[in-house]
Amino acid sequence: MKPGRFHELSREESLRRLASVGVGRLVFTHQALPAIRPVHHVVDDGQVIIRGHAGGVVLSALDTVVAYEADSVAGDETIGWSVVVTGVARKLAPGEPADRYRQLADPWANDDPGYLIRIRPELVSGFGLTG
Repeated sequence: MKPGRFHELSREESLRRLASVGVGRLVFTHQALPAIRPVHHVVDDGQVIIRGHAGGVVLSALDTVVAYEADSVAGDETIGWSVVVTGVARKLAPGEPADRYRQLADPWANDDPGYLIRIRPELVSGFGLTG
């Protein structure tokens, strides 16, 4: 297998690719240590919306700077992309638009409504890997 070539993605292309997948990883601090949790997301108007569950460790990410990463890599690992957004995680109040976000992502439809977290990206970085 020959090594692939990396190329930087624009902010717009990075957010478009992030929106094309439904699961990523939230990177935050929990009890003064780094933590990473896989979560479902939607991207709406350049914002990343994720869902947390009552009592979950993701609560410690609220009102702090977090990173969110998602990627897609082909089976042979020579083609793919990765996107990282960094921003402050804020809890969304119930009602609109929170109700609309719950309807956008089928994996969120269950008996536990939990809460929604919005990340407004301050930094967006992405790269593509081509064979």
